[in-house]
Order: sequence, then C-alpha cells, then structure tokens
Amino acid sequence: MTAFAHETLSRDDRFRGAIFTVHTDRVTMSSGGTVSRDVVAAKGAVGVVAIDDVDRVVLIKQYRHAVGAYLWELPAGLRDVDGEGLVAGAARELAEEADLVAGRYDLLIDLHTSPGFTDEIIRLFLARDLTPVPDGERHERTDEEADLEVSWVDLDEAVAMVFRGEITNAAAVGGLLAAARARDEGWATLRPVETPEP
Repeated sequence: MTAFAHETLSRDDRFRGAIFTVHTDRVTMSSGGTVSRDVVAAKGAVGVVAIDDVDRVVLIKQYRHAVGAYLWELPAGLRDVDGEGLVAGAARELAEEADLVAGRYDLLIDLHTSPGFTDEIIRLFLARDLTPVPDGERHERTDEEADLEVSWVDLDEAVAMVFRGEITNAAAVGGLLAAARARDEGWATLRPVETPEP
C-alpha cells in the first residue's frame, strides 16, 4: 500500500496566544475527500528525567489548571527562550524546578504529546551526575510553581506509580518508562543530545 500524500488546501487562523496558536486546515484524505482539522501549533517543550547514583528520580508535583488537579511530573517547560538550545533549556528547567545541576545529559526520548490535534513535541533528556544549585543562586518560584513539591522517588517505585494511575502526565509516563528500560539495558539505548528531532 502506498502512503497517501495528505495536502493542506487552506488554513484559517482562529486564535493566537502567548503559548500556542490555533488554526483550521482543510486537508485531503486517503479516501479522496476533504475534511477540516483544528490544529494547536505549540512552541514545544523539554523535560528531564534526573536520576541519582542510587536510582532515585526527582519528581515535582504542581497544579495544572486545565485538569484542576496537582500532578506528578518531571522537571519540564516550554521552549520559550529565544536562541536557547534544547539541552540548555532542559538544564534551566532542572535548576528552576528541582534546584539541581547535572554533569551529564543524554537524549532519552522524543514524544508527540497528542498528535490528534497538536504538533507539540517534547524532548526528554536523562540527567545524571547531579549536584544541588547553591542556596544563593536558586530560582524564585512564582504562580503555579510557588507551591511546587519536589520529591525523590526510587525509579522502580515511580514506574509502579505509573501503573497505579498516580502519574498520568504523558511526558512523565513516557520518560519514566523509558528511563527504567534504558537502565535495565545498561544505558545502551541512550542517544547523543545532538540527535536531530523527528
């Protein structure tokens, strides 16, 4: 079977915000017809599975208004600093949200978070050789991060939390499962941080 070339025939802008934009595309389908698809065009994100020398990972718990709940997550954030590289962005998020600096980064996985309606992709790094950010240099957390909870959890327990339904954030689920598998394979599946994005 030959792949059908889905063509965008038209695009109507619907919303433009600080974090994402929304447009409606008219797209040709494999069946020969055309349909409308609403697309959320996002900035993208980076995240970190930070693991120490005794197999503990750092998790953060913060309020997420869209779901009206506090969620366990990985240190992560938007690619919203002009000119900032992906590893630098991940390092910034790790320092801001978990007060940690990593001596080593490896590429863990890339995730399309919800490709049915958004182009958002998050690149997740594995961070090791961890040290704390000095007290006087720590980031002042505001807004949703003001009451952010930081916890160290054994990686196997974090995986168990996924299967108990206690961790539902997609990036955290993917990152933790990937980190556990990578560890079990002696880190052989890790890729260089410079690997091109999908």
